[in-house]
Amino acid sequence: MQTRAEHTRTAELEDLMGRFPDVPREAVIKEDLLRGGIAFDESALTDNEHGEVKPKSYFIFSFDHRTLPELGTAALRRPPEEIVLTGGPYQLRRTVVSVRVNPASPYQVKADEDGALRLFLEGRPLADVGVPPMPDYYRHNLANGKSVMEVAPTIQWGYLIYLTVFRVCQYFGAKEECQYCDINHNWRQHKAAGRPYTGVKPVEEVLEALEIIDRYDTERLSRAYTLTGGSITSKVDGLREADFYGRYAEAIERRFPGRWIGKVVAQALPREDVQRFRDYGIQIYHPNYEVWDKRLFALYCPGKERYVGREEWHRRILDAAEVFGPRNVIPNFVAGIEMAAPHGFTTVDEAIASTREGLDFFMSHGITPRFTTWCPEPTTPLGRANPEGAPLEYHIRLLRTYREAMETHGLTSPPGYGPPGAGRAVFSVSSFMDTLPPEDEEEPASA
Repeated sequence: MQTRAEHTRTAELEDLMGRFPDVPREAVIKEDLLRGGIAFDESALTDNEHGEVKPKSYFIFSFDHRTLPELGTAALRRPPEEIVLTGGPYQLRRTVVSVRVNPASPYQVKADEDGALRLFLEGRPLADVGVPPMPDYYRHNLANGKSVMEVAPTIQWGYLIYLTVFRVCQYFGAKEECQYCDINHNWRQHKAAGRPYTGVKPVEEVLEALEIIDRYDTERLSRAYTLTGGSITSKVDGLREADFYGRYAEAIERRFPGRWIGKVVAQALPREDVQRFRDYGIQIYHPNYEVWDKRLFALYCPGKERYVGREEWHRRILDAAEVFGPRNVIPNFVAGIEMAAPHGFTTVDEAIASTREGLDFFMSHGITPRFTTWCPEPTTPLGRANPEGAPLEYHIRLLRTYREAMETHGLTSPPGYGPPGAGRAVFSVSSFMDTLPPEDEEEPASA
């Protein structure tokens, strides 16, 4: 008979590390933190924008396992934007992890007896914890008093400027919203808490924030920006989606030519709209396909199915590859919703087989998908029905499957994500970059 200890999270980690030795143990731990969240002792919280640690910016989704009112002190004093893990009993190489707060998590970050921050699992030290220092550009406000963190926060240890220029999504309500997405609720909860959370960010404010970043980022850590926000099915500011997001790119590239790799996350748009993105100066296009399985796409992305449709969405992705070049079209999927009840696959084998089919489809055309690890936010239908998310084994096998598919199709790590390799990667919301083989240096997107 198994002992009680054999059912602990530590035992699960070590079992998966033993069964999948080709997956870096750093990635095993990182995926578990991303899917299940982290608890923070008060000693590990920040002083918001007035301290020495960069606080969590809530740049688009909540990425938390509780609503703001349920986070307690962590809602008043934000946790760090990210943490970096090193050392510990597994001798972890430097691993950057996006913070997803879960007060009930068996993982906890707190100060040890010597005052140093450490990650504990079930009460045992697991890793040393580093936190991102407050960047100089966060200490300077715009002329109107708004903070740089509100207008142009940085993530991925400062690599990426995340420009959520439209804070809500026009796929609205149960019949349209993606069933795993809390963008609209995140907007509501921040407004209810009285936090500054600009709905549509004026172009002039974005440019002013970028000027501050450019001036004070003397080490040139920021290498890319992502323009994104909710889907637009009608118009915003009198503009349809391509021109709404494109106007920011056009202004940024005019003011800061070549300073950053320009990326946009938008719907899979018709070819003429995609060409306008390219003409505006965007280098990388992310028309996210969310989940591969046809049945699950219709159920979990009802608005996208209704307005565009899965087959048309995929056809537009292939068209976009002719505009940008296949390497610079990088559609995301949400890793884990394949197994979400009530409609998802019930075995890891089935889920992995489905996802591999999608990877092979796109990679056979030279397109490299990427993925984020699903965080089951509690205000979403799938989050409520699946508070534990997908099994950790699914996430570990997906990392291996992704790397194998890349090797099969002769592809290398996608541009705009920083360096690949365990101990080198900075992409914080998934471990796929930690799992890919290291390269001499990041290949820039072609201009």
